[in-house]
Amino acid sequence: MKKTRVAVVGVGYLGKFHAQKYARMPDAELVGVVDIDEKLSRQVAAETQTEAYTDYRELLGKIDAASVVVPTPAHYRISRDLLANQIDLMIEKPITTSLAEADQLIDIANSQKRLIQVGHLERFNSAVVALADIIREPRFIESHRLSTYKPRATDVSVVLDLMIHDIDIILNLVNSEVDQIHAAGIPVVSEHVDIANARLAFKSGCVANVTASRISTKNERKMRLFQRDAYISIDFANHEATIVRKDDGADDHGLIPGFGIEKRVFDKGDALDDELRAFVRAVQTREPPPVTGQMGRDALETALDVMGQIQKNDLS
Repeated sequence: MKKTRVAVVGVGYLGKFHAQKYARMPDAELVGVVDIDEKLSRQVAAETQTEAYTDYRELLGKIDAASVVVPTPAHYRISRDLLANQIDLMIEKPITTSLAEADQLIDIANSQKRLIQVGHLERFNSAVVALADIIREPRFIESHRLSTYKPRATDVSVVLDLMIHDIDIILNLVNSEVDQIHAAGIPVVSEHVDIANARLAFKSGCVANVTASRISTKNERKMRLFQRDAYISIDFANHEATIVRKDDGADDHGLIPGFGIEKRVFDKGDALDDELRAFVRAVQTREPPPVTGQMGRDALETALDVMGQIQKNDLS
């Protein structure tokens, strides 16, 4: 099969890793990297043995696909131009800063018969992938995503920076419309909300309590799910899970009578490599990617609703 000609637009902290993965991928040819910082573009190009550019428009007609890894406010403008020129896109999360922009990108992609994959990386976490067949109709979910302070991520609120990862996973697992949202949050060290909590009530009856902070003294990425026959605790950072579920052979004098406790540890793997390989595979087969533009848009909608509730509470 012919190699997919790909570029990376924006080679800062995360974009550099995109370029490295593509450069080693047998089904892809890294045609170039783009950054308005010419020195940075040349540096990453040298490291990945490709061409350096400062304007993505110089690559039009030379590539089949691209990763868009620029700051979120620039996602729409750059993605719009690339899609209009028949280029499939891997857009880092969040897909855009507004629903109107997300809808326009999806419409352009559909009209041009192009693909959009959104970079919700935790979908490719080995623990999440391995437990997909165990998690069924969760009724209560609790998630905590805590991070120490990193100045590079403060151009958007913690809801769009961190919480949206868990929102995307929860929407995918619950597979029901959000009915009600109650949320609170405050800015502490930046101009945007740095710590937030949201209670999402779904029409299915499931309730999710979601907390995100980027001013923590520790890094933690955990999710706990309760369903009719099981309790599942996932540690994203350590790639492990604890599963407590009904077991007819379990000791009635155990921690929970009639339930067995199982701990699983998964290979760390390389979630970004898996994510980008899935994107290239979708480009080549023309099958929908694992995280479509619509899924990215749905996660954004819920995240913006959370932010709206926070703002409403702040004004009241």
